[in-house]
Amino acid sequence: MSRFVSILVILFLIDYADAFAQQNSLHPYRQLQTQLASGWNTWNTKSVLSHVKLPEGLAVNIGFKNNVISGNRYLQESYISEKDPRPEQIVPGHHAYDGSYTECTVLWEGAESKVETAHDGNGMVILVTPVRTPQYKHHLVIEVGMLWNMKGVVQHAGKGIVAKVENQSWQIQSSAPTIEDHLPLSSPYLAFYHDKPIGVSVGKPRTLDQIRALVLKQRLAFESGLAKFGNLKETYLAQQSVLAWNMIYDKQRNAVIAPVSRVWNSFFGGHYVLFDWDTYLSGMMAGFDNKALAYANVVEVTKTVDQWGMVPNYVSAHRYGSPDRSQPPVGSMAVYELYQKYKDKWLLELTFDQLLKWNRWWPKNRDTDGFLCWGTNAIPPDDAAHSWQGAAYESGLDNSPMYDKVPFNKQNSQMALADVGLMGLFIADCKYLAAIARELNKTAEVRELEARAGKYQAALQKLWNNDFGLFLNKRTDTGEWSYRLSPTLFFPLIAGAATEEQARRMINEHLLNEQEFWGEWVLPSIARNDAAFKDQDYWRGRIWAPLNFLVYQGLKKYPFKEVAHSLAEKSNALLLKNWQESKGVFENYHASGIGRLPEEVQVRSDNFYHWGALLGYMYLLENEVTGF
Repeated sequence: MSRFVSILVILFLIDYADAFAQQNSLHPYRQLQTQLASGWNTWNTKSVLSHVKLPEGLAVNIGFKNNVISGNRYLQESYISEKDPRPEQIVPGHHAYDGSYTECTVLWEGAESKVETAHDGNGMVILVTPVRTPQYKHHLVIEVGMLWNMKGVVQHAGKGIVAKVENQSWQIQSSAPTIEDHLPLSSPYLAFYHDKPIGVSVGKPRTLDQIRALVLKQRLAFESGLAKFGNLKETYLAQQSVLAWNMIYDKQRNAVIAPVSRVWNSFFGGHYVLFDWDTYLSGMMAGFDNKALAYANVVEVTKTVDQWGMVPNYVSAHRYGSPDRSQPPVGSMAVYELYQKYKDKWLLELTFDQLLKWNRWWPKNRDTDGFLCWGTNAIPPDDAAHSWQGAAYESGLDNSPMYDKVPFNKQNSQMALADVGLMGLFIADCKYLAAIARELNKTAEVRELEARAGKYQAALQKLWNNDFGLFLNKRTDTGEWSYRLSPTLFFPLIAGAATEEQARRMINEHLLNEQEFWGEWVLPSIARNDAAFKDQDYWRGRIWAPLNFLVYQGLKKYPFKEVAHSLAEKSNALLLKNWQESKGVFENYHASGIGRLPEEVQVRSDNFYHWGALLGYMYLLENEVTGF
């Protein structure tokens, strides 16, 4: 997904099906969400420096103020909470899923502070340690209030603050003396000179030594959990961190979710945004060791199936989204893989009907002469440029050279290109959904899905170019082959739709071809010998973790285990190179192996985007399976 957002943002209603109306306290999914949405954590999408207690909604926000002084006169005064987006730079450290320990470094206006938090149940502590202080006075501010219009009373009491929610109360006080500081805040706060470590207790009062002891205890507990991964620790830590820091609570949905990143949440209005395939793939990744978060992501994105029967490209707060287009159909794969691991049939029952609606939507809306093509429905048909872009958004590969100069068919609202990647994923979707239907004893649906898979698998074979040794996209208006090569051309492997001989040629002649996709850093989003590869702009040559992961999924269906392992190994090396250098988990990577290059001024790559960790997830799976 890119910042190329449709010019027209349309308000539409999401069809919350009966299956999702079962949100009573007895339903396993509602129980799971209740368990997730509890305790102290960085639930507030607005800031990782906001620590919130759920289900009460009590928030303790950590802020900083700088004062530039000349003699006895203030020259400048600024406070980070005054601005949106927030101006500070955060370097993330450890973050336990349950919030029992968090650590980050805050850089802002010449100051550097280490912020650690820990909790042991109902109470929480904060330890803020100055690492570098500016010459002017630097203040720490602790603001306390209630989020999301939830009920509670917060007021000053002596030198601290008391918060009361129903029959519970918390004392908020510090190890350092407070100072008088007048800030434009609407809730009670405490201010301190920030020239030495300061401890804040929320709950029972604690001394600085007691706060340090609890922080150390919870840090060691978190690190002991990492130790079991041995030399895979950093790979796991990158994956776990990007999920934990991006995990939020949304009051409107009454759900915990892990959107792609907090930056993207801010870009879409400051609440949340759920992208289609991003969220499904992150759900699979979270399923490595966090079943609850994995289920939350796949269920919440499946809930977005709309009145037209599709999972939209994106849905954000207040029911804004993209009713004109969907995105790559990977939902059934994610649900079935999670079921294979955890064996909760209720997950299949909860999602099947909606996933089936989506599966039926594709042939009705994206079929041209038996082939599937990307499209869009909402843009006026005489606006070909925006129609083409909407179809490119639906592919998930927003500016891929594969779609350069491909015309948009105004009659059926589709690109005039039979798309191998879409057809491979759709056939796989049919087969995964048929497997789910078998588990649910839905025999009629099994027959329907198998017939649909067979129909499109036969059509896909017409896109096999035997001279070239690869499935190729083909123009539906002229019948011309497209030789612009992307990893999506390997997606038929995911569906098991290629013969073994075809798969062998695809891998040996193209995947392992260093002129096209192979090399030290893999897999570029357009072949290295394509003229657009040098652009290194988004989907024009950069490396994207979801492409690597989906190709890896395909390789596992065939007897090419060594190639799959090598792909996972190379992908992991790319993740670790950037993680160790910058603690970044990037949305995409320069094909030189770098998330960002110093000379790239406006590169489009969020530096903490959860699906970037799919690069390491493959390697964790490999080692879990092979024991390497």
